Amino acid sequence: MRRPTLFLTVGLPCTGKTTAARRIEIEQEALRLTKDEWVKALYGDDNPTSAGDVIEGRLIRIGLRALELGNNVVIDFGLWSRDERSALRRAAADRAAAVELLYCELTPAEQRKRVDQRQADAPHTTWPMSDEELTEWAAFMQIPTPGELDGSEPVGDPPAGFATWDEWREHRWPPSVS
Repeated sequence: MRRPTLFLTVGLPCTGKTTAARRIEIEQEALRLTKDEWVKALYGDDNPTSAGDVIEGRLIRIGLRALELGNNVVIDFGLWSRDERSALRRAAADRAAAVELLYCELTPAEQRKRVDQRQADAPHTTWPMSDEELTEWAAFMQIPTPGELDGSEPVGDPPAGFATWDEWREHRWPPSVS
């Protein structure tokens, strides 16, 4: 049985994550889990944060189970925080899976161009995004370190207040909308 791999696409909206995830899905025979497709299917033009977090958590559970069964998985969420990436790196390691991070970035001007193009070509797949939102989200983005990207940097301990990364993961991605 081959060692499964968890592929994590990391980046801001419209930087190429889903395009990369679709390529990985085919080339690596990976189960692709793209949150936006689920949110759109369930909520249409709404994009409720609390529901998005629960959907991410549910998809992560599916992805981790697929890893346990020996399947490659690609998580296509953005994963802006190092803690999110660390929790998933630890979960994959606990399942004897490899991890590959793919960081997608563009200049703000190119990102804006892609946002506008997607809105014009496929509005049913996206939501409107203002320049203010794009700037705000970019400020939240924790760019992966070279050690995260090549896997040489250890995951380390979970944030204060959490005994394990599993506990942190359950907190970050709750099992239901409250």
